[in-house]
Amino acid sequence: MRARGRSSGGRRCRALSRIEPDDRERGSVAAELALALPAVVLALLLGAGALSAAARQVALQDASADAARLLGRGEGAAAAARVVNVAVPAAHVSSSRSGDLVCVTATTEAMIGSLVRVPQRASSCALDGGL
Repeated sequence: MRARGRSSGGRRCRALSRIEPDDRERGSVAAELALALPAVVLALLLGAGALSAAARQVALQDASADAARLLGRGEGAAAAARVVNVAVPAAHVSSSRSGDLVCVTATTEAMIGSLVRVPQRASSCALDGGL
């Protein structure tokens, strides 16, 4: 019986030694993480920048609709530009009248990171009843 106990104990030690990492594999997880981590951080930053650009586009569209309604009620172009610039700083505003409609177009650029520039444009029209 004693011989069996020793042999099974020896087998157990050999099985455990197979699980332990080889010297050649040590540090491979750290190296893989060091290679993958910058890519993950870059993807997160670009995703956050794209989300910010999308939110800015929504604000630009809403501000151009407000500006078109103001012009439709008879307010001046300065008031319309002010509404757009409060919502989206540095946006450029242009307006046009066509029949019974007054339309406002607002444009700006969104920056994703420091290298990617995305032009943004929003247009909205309202009934011209102020004149």
